[in-house]
Amino acid sequence: MARQLPKNVRQIGNVSDSPKIYVEDYVDTFFAQLCEKCEKAGKGPVGAFLVGDIQPGTDEEYVYIYGAIQMHDLKMSGNEYVIDDDTWKRAYEDCKQYFEEGEMLGWFVAHPGVPLIPEASTVKLHKKSFPKKNTVFIMKDPVEKDETYYVHKMNDLMEIGGHYTYYEKNPCMQNYMISSRKKNGAYPTETVEDRAAQDFRNLVRKRGESRKGRKTGSLMYAASACLVLVLIIMGVSMLNSFDRMKSVQNTLDTLAGASDKVETQETSGTVTAVTEEQTGTEQSGEGQAGDVQGAVTDRDQNVEETEGANSGKEELSGGDNAENSANEPAGDSDPGESSQDPVPSGENGSDGVYIVEEGDTLAIISRKMYGDVTHVDAICKMNGITDGNLIYVGQKLLLP
Repeated sequence: MARQLPKNVRQIGNVSDSPKIYVEDYVDTFFAQLCEKCEKAGKGPVGAFLVGDIQPGTDEEYVYIYGAIQMHDLKMSGNEYVIDDDTWKRAYEDCKQYFEEGEMLGWFVAHPGVPLIPEASTVKLHKKSFPKKNTVFIMKDPVEKDETYYVHKMNDLMEIGGHYTYYEKNPCMQNYMISSRKKNGAYPTETVEDRAAQDFRNLVRKRGESRKGRKTGSLMYAASACLVLVLIIMGVSMLNSFDRMKSVQNTLDTLAGASDKVETQETSGTVTAVTEEQTGTEQSGEGQAGDVQGAVTDRDQNVEETEGANSGKEELSGGDNAENSANEPAGDSDPGESSQDPVPSGENGSDGVYIVEEGDTLAIISRKMYGDVTHVDAICKMNGITDGNLIYVGQKLLLP
């Protein structure tokens, strides 16, 4: 089955050589633990078989190493490495148990004080044990932490300038590391430098913060859009009211201009009778005054309607704000502040392996298992965790 190229990777060295080698992060951590054990023992080499698969590409092949099985006994005969039949037998059994679909693609050796250049006898042993093209041989100095990758091609072991470390869920390797914990000599005080994992976890945290920022920005944008819509509605209402008031003012101005045009004539002091024309004019004036009174009343009524509409919009806006305030998430509570009773024997963690449950933190796990929080650092060191906040539900943790 064709494998897709991993998305979360970290480049180590110059990767322009062929084939491209990808090593899973758990395997890299396991190599570091073997080097720690070899350095503490102070004698002899420590070896492991590499498990994975080789995938063909368009122009070159890709080697994926997602598992490693410690050699039961890597012997020395003079300056030559010796892998006996019992070591091979145990390795095949472990590979079948933990990596059903995996294939042994090479080997790893941690040997203090030995140059990272394979001897002729080492090349011969590799060609005999792993005759397939593009199988891998890794040499690492447990003290200086230097490492060199070699690939079997052109009937020789050729050095590769670099490789990739990739990150993905790897339950097979994790289960193997848990089962071989005591055999590999893992101690609570063990520390493993894993800058690649730390960088990756920092990247995950930054992405989470970025997504949170985008979510907050979206909410602010929606609130701003609602506010702009309310202002537009209020502006339109005010404009309509202004037009009506202007129309009333024009009517008043027209009537005032008409009254100014009435001519005043001197009389001789005698009383004259009121003619029908004058009576009609007076009645017309009274009608105009009535129209003015009606227009003024309409204007006042429009102003009251406008103020009522604006008050209703303000009440609606306040309700929306109250609803938005109610929908805002409450502040996160610190699960580490709640006290937890230790888990009885026979339950989660009694066999030395704790499976992370919902709501767990390292402090809660420490209190469950030991009755206090003083073992948080030991749990981090045991599992190569540099940030105690980055654990997930279902994760298996080795207990010190």
